[in-house]
Amino acid sequence: MPYHAGMQPTPVGPDSEGALSDVARISGAVLALSYPVLAVSTGVRAAYQLFFKAGVTDYLPPLLSLVAALLYLLATVGFARRSRRAWRISVAALTVELALTLVVGTLSLVMPDVIGRTVWRLYGIDYGFFPLVQPVLGLIWLFWPPTARAYGVARQRLTGERAG
Repeated sequence: MPYHAGMQPTPVGPDSEGALSDVARISGAVLALSYPVLAVSTGVRAAYQLFFKAGVTDYLPPLLSLVAALLYLLATVGFARRSRRAWRISVAALTVELALTLVVGTLSLVMPDVIGRTVWRLYGIDYGFFPLVQPVLGLIWLFWPPTARAYGVARQRLTGERAG
C-alpha cells in the first residue's frame, strides 16, 4: 500500500506496538494453548505405554516421551505466569527440549531400533514436527523484547530514550 500524507506508518522495531508485536502476542497465545495439549497427549501416550500396554519390552521410548511431557508442562508455566522465575524455568525447559529433540531425532536416524517410537523420533514426525518447531518459537517469543519486559527480565525503555 503506498504511503499517503497524514498516514501513520506502522512501526516495526523491537519495541513497536505494530504488526510484529501483534504476531508475538498471537504466538504467545498459541504456545500457551498448544504446549498443554502436547503435554497431555504425550504424557497420556507415555503412561499408556508404560503402565497399560501389554508386551512392552523397551521402556526407553515411553520414558523419553514422559520426559518430553514434563518439559512441556514446565514450559507451560512460563506461558501462564509472568515472573522472572517462570521465564527462567520456561527458557531452561525449552532449551533442554530443543536439545533433546535434536539429539534423539538424530539418533533415531542412526539407531532407529534403539530409540524406538518416542515423541522426538525423527524430530517429532508423529506430532507434525511440533516438538522441533515449538521450542524454537517459544524461545523466540520469550526473548522478544516486549515479552521479556513483561516478565521483568529486560529493562523498560524510557520514552524518548535513544538506543546507542
